[in-house]
Amino acid sequence: MVTIRSVSVFILVLLAISSLALVANGEDKTIKVKKVKGKKVCTQGWECVWWSEYCCNQTISDYFQVYQFEQLFAKRNTPIAHAVGFWDYQSFITAAALFEPLGFGTTGGKLMGQKEMAAFLGHVASKTSCGYGVATGGPLAWGLCYNREMSPMQSYCDETWKYKYPCSPGAEYYGRGALPIYWNFNYGAAGEALKADLLNHPEYIEQNATLAFQAAIWRWMTPIKKAQPSAHDIFVGNWKPTKNDTLSKRGPTFGTTMNVLYGEYTCGQGDIEPMSNIVSHYLYFLDLLGIGREDAGPNEELSCAEQKAFNPATAPSSNSS
Repeated sequence: MVTIRSVSVFILVLLAISSLALVANGEDKTIKVKKVKGKKVCTQGWECVWWSEYCCNQTISDYFQVYQFEQLFAKRNTPIAHAVGFWDYQSFITAAALFEPLGFGTTGGKLMGQKEMAAFLGHVASKTSCGYGVATGGPLAWGLCYNREMSPMQSYCDETWKYKYPCSPGAEYYGRGALPIYWNFNYGAAGEALKADLLNHPEYIEQNATLAFQAAIWRWMTPIKKAQPSAHDIFVGNWKPTKNDTLSKRGPTFGTTMNVLYGEYTCGQGDIEPMSNIVSHYLYFLDLLGIGREDAGPNEELSCAEQKAFNPATAPSSNSS
């Protein structure tokens, strides 16, 4: 009887601790569960707001904390950075909450979630870095240095999209955001998805860090073309390669996320620096998150050096960057 009572008290203590742990910044994160057509679905308060099977898993704030964000982007607020004070953990986690019910960071267990954070943020860091070979803290510590393209080479207005996503007078569609988006058609599509008028006001992305992260996560989660996978689906293993993909050396690997996002600008050209830089960020971020590099897979899975591009850049409108 004493044993049963002791166990009961222990369970009550655990439940109390768990309840406290589920409150983030004073907001309730209690998991609610129900079944829909025989399938278990959940919500988790502010971070997983609608019923989803993915919301039954750990959410990003459970395994990715403020101190880890600060480690990954240690130099973003140094005086020589170009977006000082713009990027922060709260903006990221708020942006991520919009996509967690769709599986962003919530597909699979904790390890997969951590790996996806390392992969996604590794892409982000490599595309927004102002690090260089002898930079203080190393060249991989300078992600989120930028929130916009500093010296645009063109206006990025593609008139072939003038009926669906016409260029707004005075608007410039140069690269902005955590995974920079370019061109009027990309701003238009992102704006539709995020319910923000980015076609007429592309500058919103460089003015609001949450929106800038949302646009990046949208790009990670959304296929460029309907017949193609998203970077997310490739990485978490939701995508099954076709025979043509296999012949093109594309598989469900980190390397293929580079292919679908950047195409021949990064892939199919051997071990070029742009590709190696992204891989280096991914491995470095795995280290900082306490995950062994062996979990990243062999080099051929990290690389896209020999892959054929999903979307060859034959015209401006096929540019995936």
